[in-house]
Amino acid sequence: MKSKHVSMVTTFSFQPERPSALQSALSTHRSRAAEVADTARTLNWGSPLPAATSTAKRIIDLAGALVGLCIMAVLVLPIAIAIRHDSPGPLFFRQLRYGYRGKPFLIWKFRSMVSDADANQHRVQNEARGLIFKNRADPRITRVGRFLRRTSLDELPQFINVLRGEMSLVGTRPPILNEVIQYQPHHWQRLAVKPGMTGKWQTSGRSSIKDFEDIVAMDMDYQANWSIWRDLIIIFKTVAVVFGSKDAC
Repeated sequence: MKSKHVSMVTTFSFQPERPSALQSALSTHRSRAAEVADTARTLNWGSPLPAATSTAKRIIDLAGALVGLCIMAVLVLPIAIAIRHDSPGPLFFRQLRYGYRGKPFLIWKFRSMVSDADANQHRVQNEARGLIFKNRADPRITRVGRFLRRTSLDELPQFINVLRGEMSLVGTRPPILNEVIQYQPHHWQRLAVKPGMTGKWQTSGRSSIKDFEDIVAMDMDYQANWSIWRDLIIIFKTVAVVFGSKDAC
């Protein structure tokens, strides 16, 4: 019993990824990642948007990330035990995402799916339209995973990405490589700001939004009408959504 407890502790102990972890993820999809990088370099991004340069926004991000990581420190043990008891595999899920002006990074989440979920995505029907994947009854999601998603607890590790400056508390939805490689010119504008843990799409019924172009339209509206006050409203609305346990996906 003692050795089992020690094994559990060493399993969920968080170790920040080394730069080689990102390089490994990129090399796995070498040709497509190189194509995305070339496109991002050649785009005329124009002057940085206020939402990408605001010092006040960054201060709020840092404060929110520190609070979020304190909450995560309290909850990581029970979440780790629940995940390990429910489904074999790692505690954390890492995935290559694309952020500000097409810069790649590794996003962190508590694992909510079976460990071989990506390899079996082709077996699940996509209920969305465009460059997103959604299935409300996705069989790859574990029992504990459904609870974590419904309460957004699976996203707590993303406060690490916010602290590092790879993400913001509020922004646009961070896309995966398979999405970005298919971007049309107007889609790239989504990446003119940092991706967010939450955003207009999340507080507008994210489970019911199944058309990628609707998400793009909301992202463009967020960028065009950004203000610190709007960010705070979205954060408060997100908290209400989480505690109401609705519109999670």
